Amino acid sequence: MNKLLHNNTLFTLTLLGIATALAFLFFSFVSENTANIALLYIIAQILIARYTNGYLHGLFSSIFSVICINFFFTYPFFRLNFTLSGYPVTFIGMLIITLLTTATTSRLKKQTEILAKQEKQVQIARQESLRANLLRAVSHDLRTPLTSIIGTTSSLLSDDSILSDAEKRELLENIENDSSWLLNMVENLLSVTRINDTVTHQVNKTPEIVEEVVAEAVQRLKKRFPSASIIVHVPTDYLLIPMDAILIEQVLINLLENALIHSGSSHSPELTVTDHPDHVTFCVKDFGHGLNPDVIPDIFSGICHNTGSVDSHKGMGIGLSICKTIIDAHNGYIEAKNHTNGALFLFTLPKEEEENIPCSQK
Repeated sequence: MNKLLHNNTLFTLTLLGIATALAFLFFSFVSENTANIALLYIIAQILIARYTNGYLHGLFSSIFSVICINFFFTYPFFRLNFTLSGYPVTFIGMLIITLLTTATTSRLKKQTEILAKQEKQVQIARQESLRANLLRAVSHDLRTPLTSIIGTTSSLLSDDSILSDAEKRELLENIENDSSWLLNMVENLLSVTRINDTVTHQVNKTPEIVEEVVAEAVQRLKKRFPSASIIVHVPTDYLLIPMDAILIEQVLINLLENALIHSGSSHSPELTVTDHPDHVTFCVKDFGHGLNPDVIPDIFSGICHNTGSVDSHKGMGIGLSICKTIIDAHNGYIEAKNHTNGALFLFTLPKEEEENIPCSQK
């Protein structure tokens, strides 16, 4: 509180000092007209009322301005004379200006504070909604592979089971696949913690080369799917975009994995990067069954839809929810839709960190 009062006082004295110096400079050239000098002090009063708290500093600046004009710039100079014609009107006028400006700015400040609190509450509510969706998705998506692993290991350890070597190998491969899927789920959840650990739930962005980020994502995906074939189209021009490269790689991996596993097609998925004046578009397209139109509006909610559609497989719900969280934290945009021969997932990243670019590209 004392620091705030000290800063307001210093700001007030500095502005009044600047106004007085400019008044002397103006008076040295045009000594006959003091009306413009009064305007200098009025401007100073408006700024003081705008950028200080309460009425005290505004009232002080008003009284100080009237005394300075009377003492320095009104005949007889360097003497106070409160009996001059029109002086009370000047004093009252400047006082009214200060009071009105201070009252208006104080009200605006309070409204701004209220709006800031409301916005913070909205952000907290969104974050709580995200946590709830993730918990629901995690509880659903983790249950299936864990149950499968437990059942498979029980079969392998059971003395009563008589399994051939081929059957044992198949069960072990199932355990490996489910374990790999669980590892990918943990990586997704860790991606979310990178965002939640920040105060504003934004990400620490640094300029990254788009082509390198795409190449790294494809390389990481191929470690899990060695036989996967992915068609990649990137601009020939050098693209440097502010992003958290690890998180964007995770988004690309999630979308490409969905295209490989859930599309139901042997056709290679396509990843296309398109450069636009104010943003860059990433488009992942598969050539399978497409998405169920009924679940497209809620596909990024983190809820797994048991509809029998291709988008209802394990992990797709939470993976897409995390994709949206990451893109939102980058001030980008993400959408899902169908094209003629399958499903299409598209997201954008703005070229400027502070911009939130909507995208309507198809």
